[in-house]
Amino acid sequence: MNVLSVENLEKSYGEKILFQNVTFGLDQGQKVALVAKNGAGKTTLLRCLCGMESADKGNIVFRKEQRVSWMEQTEDFDPNATVWDLIADNQHENHQLFYAYNQALENNDTAEIDRLTDAITANNAWGVEAEIAKIVQILKLNPKDRVGSLSGGQKKRISLAKVLLADADFFILDEPTNHLDLDMIEWLESYLSSTNATVFMVTHDRYFLESVCDVILELDEKNLYKYNGNFSYYLYKKAERQEQLASSIEKAQNTFRSELEWIRKQPKARGTKQKARIDAFLEVKETASQKIKNDSLELLVKMERLGTKIVEFHKVSKAFGDKTLLQSFSYNFQRQERMGIVGNNGTGKTTFVKMLLGEIAPDSGKVVVGDTLFFGHYTQDMIQFKDDTKVIDIVREVAEFIPLEKGRQLSAAQLLERFLFPRDMHYQFVSKLSGGEKRRLKLLRVLMSNPNFLVLDEPTNDLDLFAMTALEDYLKTFQGCLVVISHDRYFMDKITDHLLVFQGDGVIDDILGNYTDYRKNQRKVKEPLKAEEKPKERTEEVKRKLSYKEQIEIKTLEAEIAQMEIEKERLTQQLSEGALSNEDLMKIGEDLGQLVQQLDDKSNRWLILAELQ
Repeated sequence: MNVLSVENLEKSYGEKILFQNVTFGLDQGQKVALVAKNGAGKTTLLRCLCGMESADKGNIVFRKEQRVSWMEQTEDFDPNATVWDLIADNQHENHQLFYAYNQALENNDTAEIDRLTDAITANNAWGVEAEIAKIVQILKLNPKDRVGSLSGGQKKRISLAKVLLADADFFILDEPTNHLDLDMIEWLESYLSSTNATVFMVTHDRYFLESVCDVILELDEKNLYKYNGNFSYYLYKKAERQEQLASSIEKAQNTFRSELEWIRKQPKARGTKQKARIDAFLEVKETASQKIKNDSLELLVKMERLGTKIVEFHKVSKAFGDKTLLQSFSYNFQRQERMGIVGNNGTGKTTFVKMLLGEIAPDSGKVVVGDTLFFGHYTQDMIQFKDDTKVIDIVREVAEFIPLEKGRQLSAAQLLERFLFPRDMHYQFVSKLSGGEKRRLKLLRVLMSNPNFLVLDEPTNDLDLFAMTALEDYLKTFQGCLVVISHDRYFMDKITDHLLVFQGDGVIDDILGNYTDYRKNQRKVKEPLKAEEKPKERTEEVKRKLSYKEQIEIKTLEAEIAQMEIEKERLTQQLSEGALSNEDLMKIGEDLGQLVQQLDDKSNRWLILAELQ
């Protein structure tokens, strides 16, 4: 069933055409990603779909009575509002009832409490509180926190929570995985894959695209191309399309050369046949003039050679108050080190990087830095510039020329082109660039300073797929040391060869292997109950008997599930009584959400054992 039809959509800003003749349709339940280079108009297209921006031409038609929920990259939240205020503001009737109910509790308005209690009971909506608590817990938000005290990442997660709790038929998501940790990303993958809602999103997380999406739309050179498959299928079909285009251009160029010779010999056209041939010549010329852009980035920069001593951590300890971040940590960096740093927020990743860069001192121990070391540090902060600053001037502030191997050099303009900034963008004002283009320009400045030790903090945030591929191509040939903090699993798998895993309380594990292997092993460790191995295949299916240990386990599970059902009923009853304070209500809601999750896990294990029995 068709839920969205877009026909002949066009949008321009001044002389710049973002897209034209864009036509596509989406069916119920499809998971669709829009991919394009930064500045190509992805966010603008999403804003047009949501009615937040008008298209110059074309039609956008959603199926009637369809609930659409939209998540922006940035939202202007009231700094005095609480997380709960914003999450409840999503036009969902039951959420608004609960919000009003909590306000009535705070104001001790007995009559309003009674009215809202009846309304919530009539809507059978007491379970909504637990649903809200579960999402808030997964996204690590505190409902009582005021927005003014939150980081940009926390505000982004509020936007995501609002969308997911809106009970929509159609989700529109702009970079939903930005500022999420790995557990959140993997949970979101599972959630979106299993929902019956239609999903239309912009994301550059390639593993996310691979596991969630069944349709890829690519906006390329103002036109839209549709690929009915996941990310791997898209890459295959795109390469096939480019091969066909290259073949067409080559044929047109051969024809162009012969027809050009004929054109030069002819007087002014007098007959119909001559005019038709000239018209055909002009069409061939247009095809032959096309260029297939190469998005690869090769920067064989000549850097200062690293000495025998690079960076050494000798029994380094660091704490803030009672919180220990590093405890007697020792490590010696080697030449061409390719280290990934992972861990939950607050476990010491940022502190480690700041000590590495010499920005803060350890409480005990010492950090020794080699004499030949020159750091390049990319942070998540947006680039600062004056309104009248041009793109090329940002580059020239660092250097006019960059030294390359074998005595060659690269000008600022050439370097911009290598980093996917075409000539027609060099004299644009930086203020006109998209967010991803600004981050790419900032990253370029860091690389231009010619460091031999790179520290990259979430370098792929807001970069498009093509810029990320180019960056990976460069980093794979980088001859210095590399330290990367990132939640982009695909990027980490390609760039790093071992991980420092910050576990908290000063515990840091050095793990060989890639990011995906680490996550798989981590999930195995976290599994409280492992499924039994399947018996060997036989000609007839035979159900084996439970072991003595499993017999004890299934009886224990039955008793625990019964007790948890009683506790679930008790908590649900407390929520419906209407006599709790707002603080107690939120606490019980959180407890109920955790209990429901535990009950699901134990019930699933009981079903496995019961089937074996």
